[in-house]
Amino acid sequence: MKLLYKNKEFEINEGESIKDVLKDEITDRIITCNFNNEIKSLNHKPKTSGNIELLDYTSTEGKRVYVRGIMYVMAMAINDVYPESKLTINYQLDNSMFCTFETLEITEEVLDKIKSKMREIIEEDIPIRKIKMTPEEAEAFYEKEQSIRGKLQINTETKEAVSLYYCKDYYNYFYGVMPISTGYMKVFDIVKYGRGFLLRYPSKKKPEALSEFKDNKKLASTLEDYEEIHKILKLNTIYRLNKSVEEDNGKETILLAEALHEKKISDIADQISKRKGTKMILIAGPSSSGKTTFAKRLGIQLRLNGIEPKTLSVDNYFVEREQNPVDENGEYDFECIEAVDLKLFNEHILRLLAGEEVETPIFDFTTGHKSFSGNKMKLNENEVLVVEGIHCLNDKLTESIPSDKKFKIYISALTVLNIDYYNRISTTDTRIIRRMVRDYRYRGYSAKETLQRWKSVMNGEEKYIYPYQEEADSMFNSSIVYELGVLREYALPILGEISKESKEYAEAKRLITLLNYFKQIPIEYIPESSIIREFIGGSIFTY
Repeated sequence: MKLLYKNKEFEINEGESIKDVLKDEITDRIITCNFNNEIKSLNHKPKTSGNIELLDYTSTEGKRVYVRGIMYVMAMAINDVYPESKLTINYQLDNSMFCTFETLEITEEVLDKIKSKMREIIEEDIPIRKIKMTPEEAEAFYEKEQSIRGKLQINTETKEAVSLYYCKDYYNYFYGVMPISTGYMKVFDIVKYGRGFLLRYPSKKKPEALSEFKDNKKLASTLEDYEEIHKILKLNTIYRLNKSVEEDNGKETILLAEALHEKKISDIADQISKRKGTKMILIAGPSSSGKTTFAKRLGIQLRLNGIEPKTLSVDNYFVEREQNPVDENGEYDFECIEAVDLKLFNEHILRLLAGEEVETPIFDFTTGHKSFSGNKMKLNENEVLVVEGIHCLNDKLTESIPSDKKFKIYISALTVLNIDYYNRISTTDTRIIRRMVRDYRYRGYSAKETLQRWKSVMNGEEKYIYPYQEEADSMFNSSIVYELGVLREYALPILGEISKESKEYAEAKRLITLLNYFKQIPIEYIPESSIIREFIGGSIFTY
């Protein structure tokens, strides 16, 4: 057998690992690899010839493995020094995981003791081994150990084997590939935060040191609020969600989740109505957050408060094509704020706020030019402008408009549902699955094409949306606790179309594994006004 790495062939014998064969190529920064378009451990023993790509922390998959590894080391350390503490890894904030204890008071002394033990484990550079069991063996193992770690795997019909990671005498289940030893995760910190603590790790751009922590207090508060609600409802893990689906097809869960959305949207409408003088509502959020449905549902709640919404589209205010800025590759950058005709946009808003009538443009994306076709707009006393776009939280978009006239809303699918107490579901995963389904059903794109575009989408969000999220007057979490149980029916077949020969196969396989943890939720129970209808169809709203 042969391994092809950087156009060089390496002989590999049966039973040899990738690390054995490429030991002279693997530096200290290499943490995992891509073998034939699948993410594998460096200890993987190939059974066929194939192509190898070595991955370090600066890659998306490399960072995932690092973060998974440092969480494993933390859980191992806590199990040693505070075995009765009941750790939960809750959600991500900046380059950190927010964690809590169920039974242990968090003090500096407690955190110092955990950090000290973690450093000891890392310094020892102990091997982490993956052990596979049959579901029956795992059931007996968990019964003996009186543990729920990895229990979800046993309850998943598609799983033929249950995997556990062992290190010395410690075991735990973690979703995905793990580093081959504890010595890889040298850069970390643990700091007290709110009712819990943060496990901090480096960014992809600067893997050698921790960056300054950006404390997004509003985002943290929104996540905390939703997590507490779902804990009370006992819907904070996939295992519990699946149990609710087994009992009544998820009907009660759907009702509770949709009622929560309606309540939050109503609260935001009330906030707006109390802010006398508000004439402009600006809505921004990353891709597939459900902004369009949210805006329509918010409009209904505003009407109940005696406020009539009028929509103004930023997309019609692009600069003429020849004036559009270009990126570092010489391509038109349609996402930067300079792509918007800020002068005309602000002029029209000021005139509307002054009670004047304006003729709004229509932008033709084919020709790259604006035209005026008699579309007139005027704001009456009880009317407000509703504007949705990626730059809506950036004051540069509306720099001529007084701040007391604006109400800014940040919306994102901030998933609070976790696989179990140690394995969280990324908010990015929820959004990419939403987008994949919508792209396939309504835009003619395959799942492969959506995955190919996703990196560019995320780069735009990191530049133009996330830096301004704390500028919002209110945040709305558009995630729905049951949604992946609905989306799986649409996403699994199109993900399955991605062949092993495609470089997107590794990501497709990861998402398929995640979706297979969920029990299917009948689509007929989803209300026509639900945000999820924006992606699967059948919405009462027109888009």
